[in-house]
Amino acid sequence: MKHYIRVFLLLFALLWALAWTVAGGPQRGEDGGADAQDAAQSVSDYDETTVLRVLSGGTVEEMTMGDYLLGVLRAEMPASFEMEALKAQAVAARTYTLYKMQSGEIANHPGADACDDISCCKAFKSAEDAAAQWGSMAVYYEEKLLRAVRETDGQVVLYDDAPILAVFCSSVGGSTQNAGAVWMSDLPYLQSVSSPETEQLVPNYYSTVRFSAGEFRSLILAAYPDAGLSGEVSGWIGDISRNDAGFVTSLRVGGVTLRGNDLRTVLSLRSPSFTVETSGDTITFHVTGYGHGVGMSQYGANILAGEGESCEEILTHYFTGTTVGYVSP
Repeated sequence: MKHYIRVFLLLFALLWALAWTVAGGPQRGEDGGADAQDAAQSVSDYDETTVLRVLSGGTVEEMTMGDYLLGVLRAEMPASFEMEALKAQAVAARTYTLYKMQSGEIANHPGADACDDISCCKAFKSAEDAAAQWGSMAVYYEEKLLRAVRETDGQVVLYDDAPILAVFCSSVGGSTQNAGAVWMSDLPYLQSVSSPETEQLVPNYYSTVRFSAGEFRSLILAAYPDAGLSGEVSGWIGDISRNDAGFVTSLRVGGVTLRGNDLRTVLSLRSPSFTVETSGDTITFHVTGYGHGVGMSQYGANILAGEGESCEEILTHYFTGTTVGYVSP
């Protein structure tokens, strides 16, 4: 009898302990600190209590961080993408916005925290415009994007415990590139990493753009008046340097040294990953991918999500040496 009583008491104790744990007993993370759930609870309403001033359509309006991120997701990533990719996009956009805000007033919009100019901040699309684009899928897609924002409420990408410059691009040709190849300085968390895009998985992965000699000369001289574009067209472009990721890092155009991304901007190419071909008075660019090639690849993120990668795994893959945490209270 005593044996059965001891068994009963042991089972009762185990069941009580299990119920207490499920009900919210204290848990410890892998590093021995408080479980991340505690931090999440402290910022669980961060997006709805944080108000931004957003310059959109030429007018500054106040909106919550949640509403702003929803507008960014509508504009920046296909709503048909995998949920974990959408969540990674939401975290990246939140992180980028906080990084810019903490860096001080922005000259392009001194009276606002963010704007809808993609050359400065992020694209933004209203619910009405998105619904017109989505058609019969509008309700489903809106709820899907709202879930991506809410399930990442307060989450940011951190390096040395601070929000990073969480930039992203659409697609790349197998690898991203270092920030220093595009902008004036390099950053430790914006380094070249592999990305799984292929022609079969990304629409318009390859593109071709042709310019007549006259068209090319007009565009270049408008941006670089000192360029010498005379003589044979085949001699206008030279000294092309590439990095290991296949992006053009520098080249000479009419004697003027440019970054690959500078020429991409002037000619409205889809990417600085290109090759050049001249034939008579025609200059042809064969381009791979879309965007500057730095940070998170959106199509790469979607492919990784489809392979089972989580939002956090996607972000820490593309942003070297980072962690995903929460906004400091």
